Amino acid sequence: MQSLAFHGQNVEEAVHFPPASDTRLASLEAAAADVRRTADGELVVDARSFTADVTYEASAQDRVLLATVHRGTMIDTTGGRHDVHEPGETFLLAPPGVPTTGRAHRARCTLTLFDASLLTEVTAHSAQPVPGRGPVRFTGRRPLDAGANQRLGTTIAFLRDHVLADPDTADGPVGTTAARHLAAVTLATLPNTAQNSAAAAAGDAAPATETLRRAMTFIEENAQRDIGLADIATAVHVTPRAVQYAFSRHTDLTPLGYLRRVRLHHAHTELRNASPATTSVAAIAVRWGFTHQGRFAAAHRAVYGESPSATLRTPP
Repeated sequence: MQSLAFHGQNVEEAVHFPPASDTRLASLEAAAADVRRTADGELVVDARSFTADVTYEASAQDRVLLATVHRGTMIDTTGGRHDVHEPGETFLLAPPGVPTTGRAHRARCTLTLFDASLLTEVTAHSAQPVPGRGPVRFTGRRPLDAGANQRLGTTIAFLRDHVLADPDTADGPVGTTAARHLAAVTLATLPNTAQNSAAAAAGDAAPATETLRRAMTFIEENAQRDIGLADIATAVHVTPRAVQYAFSRHTDLTPLGYLRRVRLHHAHTELRNASPATTSVAAIAVRWGFTHQGRFAAAHRAVYGESPSATLRTPP
């Protein structure tokens, strides 16, 4: 039985995902709202809301577990990570076969789960078969770019609100098709070995290490500017897909994730060296591209262990 467990003050909650269609939700007093919808045993969508800060653990499972953040933040701490996911983001909470840990800060989120075998099934029936052998593996947890994030989140919302909400369709062929459709969209929007193999076979990328080096240099030198994936790719003279491939192969970050990390580092350094008498947390945050003060504070605390205001008050 696969499970996702939440722990916190006055919170002990486990979401169980057993095989087949007997999907059950066991909860105590943690969630303000719980909604469970299933489609033919292949697709599960849970809407969950927490009024407290909790930690979570996802067991190793043979399914794909996605999370969409609607309020608060979710922080992936697996293997020492500190990846902050903010409202509007959809990400891979737990890849198949990989145990995951994290924290949720007063979060409202949608958890979506489907069988990992659908990934192989989708690629096997692709019009352009993926070179190589073996199951598809994810090489990153964030979508490829903002457009991919929107597409994945929109697909989940449509399935949740229109397909699975109708009991006449959820348990029949339409529900089964919905799970396969979501698997296809997931493969198209999250970095994975199928995309990497296709890019390599097409000669779509320059040598990945050189592309990565040049992309990182450009990001570090232009972090204070309003840049995106297209700007990074143009600067290093490759396609956006090649930039994504370089990062997914050699790092555990997307290009935009690396940009956020560089900006956070610069903001933290400036906070340490500044005086609260002459500047403010808000001014420094905006200067480095963080327009939402609450999200900036959550990201800063997750990485540096203290609030931005505490860092600013500490003597240089």
